[in-house]
Amino acid sequence: MTRKGRRLVVIGTAGAVLAGALGLALNAMRDTIVFFRAPSEVAAATVPPGKRFRLGGLVDANSVKRGPDQTVEFSVGDGASSVPVRYRGLLPDLFREGQGVVTEGTLSTSGVFVADTVLARHDESYMPREVADALKSQGRWKGSEAAAPAQLRQATQ
Repeated sequence: MTRKGRRLVVIGTAGAVLAGALGLALNAMRDTIVFFRAPSEVAAATVPPGKRFRLGGLVDANSVKRGPDQTVEFSVGDGASSVPVRYRGLLPDLFREGQGVVTEGTLSTSGVFVADTVLARHDESYMPREVADALKSQGRWKGSEAAAPAQLRQATQ
């Protein structure tokens, strides 16, 4: 075999190994990727029950109901529709009605979002980009247009 032939074999083998490693990494990450959904998308039945995703929006007024064993039920809305959420655990200190929230979990067959993680925004100027976009599309954006780019910049950092 010539020197050029050996070089091509080494390059081909390295490419095949890299492609195999990339395929294994993507296959392993397939089950851990979590997509964001707005309440309008969930209400339109675009998300099948049992699929893990993030739900974001504003906590609806007068929707927080605390039960036994740290169980909390509330609704997350985006102006067009609301999704009932059930969570068991301690809520963040900044969680309250009318505030932005992102929850992570699965949708039950009864249409209730069963959350295992609840994240509340950490100050008045922060809003995740997906939540801000969903609220803007529904006409419920509370921030001024001058503040919107700053909020979006913070969301990407």
